Amino acid sequence: MMNMKKLFTFGLLAAFSFAQAEERPNIVVFLGDDMGWGDSGTYGNDLIQTPNMDKLASQGVKLMQCYSACGVCSPSRSAILTGRTPYRNGVWRHLSGNGPAHLREEEITYPELLKEAGYATCHVGKWHLLSKQQFGSEDFPHPDAHGFEHWMATHNNAAPSHKNPNNFVLNGEPLGETEGYSAQLVAAEAGRWLKEIRDKDKPFVMSVWLHEPHSPIATDTRFQKLYEGHENAKYMGNITQLDHALGMVMDALDEEGVADETFFYFSSDNGPVPSYGGSSGGLRGNKRSDYEGGVRVPGIVRWPGRVKAGTTSEVPVIGTDVFTTVLELAGVPLPSDRTIDGANMMPALVGKPVERKVPLFWRTHVSGPKERVAMRIGDWKIVGDETLTHFQLYNIPGDGREKNDLAEEMPEKTAEMKKELIALWNQIKADGPNEWWESERQKPKGNGQLSY
Repeated sequence: MMNMKKLFTFGLLAAFSFAQAEERPNIVVFLGDDMGWGDSGTYGNDLIQTPNMDKLASQGVKLMQCYSACGVCSPSRSAILTGRTPYRNGVWRHLSGNGPAHLREEEITYPELLKEAGYATCHVGKWHLLSKQQFGSEDFPHPDAHGFEHWMATHNNAAPSHKNPNNFVLNGEPLGETEGYSAQLVAAEAGRWLKEIRDKDKPFVMSVWLHEPHSPIATDTRFQKLYEGHENAKYMGNITQLDHALGMVMDALDEEGVADETFFYFSSDNGPVPSYGGSSGGLRGNKRSDYEGGVRVPGIVRWPGRVKAGTTSEVPVIGTDVFTTVLELAGVPLPSDRTIDGANMMPALVGKPVERKVPLFWRTHVSGPKERVAMRIGDWKIVGDETLTHFQLYNIPGDGREKNDLAEEMPEKTAEMKKELIALWNQIKADGPNEWWESERQKPKGNGQLSY
């Protein structure tokens, strides 16, 4: 019997005209892992060489206010696939250990909808939308259950490192030890699928989610030697290793003659880890923070003939927007039975405001008394603590580094934003499987903060 989600998606697509197939773009979503806003020459790093990122930006639009949907990886990835903010879709934290959270099968992903609409689908690289114990179990949904016909993935990081990883699974079958570096192995599989496996009579969806520069880092000597003598050579070379893999995928699209018909989105899952060498480019905060350095990430979109080459945009976009954008480009209706947080980012690609029904929102699960809830409406961003009792207010265009807290200076604006934030949080909390995260909450510490 067709389950309710399948029944819904079938009805959703019943009115879709498959005669549109020739007009529908291919979709590629390419992610780095823990790559900060300041981790590339493309975004102003004077030392790190990223020639393929530079090329991609020269062929498309560089997004100067591109955000991940969370300051850690599992939630931000779930938001890209579902268009729903993480606490709403259930992937509320970094998925490891033995917790119940995972990307539930009842969530609707854009690969599922596009597959039903006639797309070929592929995922290569990191997955991390199941816990370690769930990955490999038939009791939990893997990439194929979320719309990917072909997949080669790891649960989380490349292990034991980026060099010769032994934890890739290909369509459910463990591959054992592989030879080479993770980024190039992932890019090679993307190219193999493009050239040898996919149905070339269909448009395609492909996710390429690299492990670089997440730890444990291993860097090919050909990239590390570019920075010989620098104390951060291993990390900087790892970014160039990522960039080389990006070039491999770009070349494969060119060789297949499909680059001009492909909407290509490049970004990162969250901000950097400075202890490994990562840089937020001077923004406040890093990975696990809801300040700009934790959630503002590189973002480039290329779609030849539709997106003006060599341009930049200061209009904010967020990972949840990918879902809405690619469905609208393909002419596939959005689900009407659930809240979709993402908006169509296409106006931002020409510098025009994005029409949003739901404000940009972040809630990042970390330990300790840290500011970890935030919302942005227009130019204004409010940052709150876990208890939603202490707030800061920033005007982002004028203070991107969040040095000037205006909460006391502008109490009326702060109260307005606080009211909006709390109302939005209550709505999100009521919508998601909140018993998962509520069950893991600890009692308040002596400082009044809640921790996990």
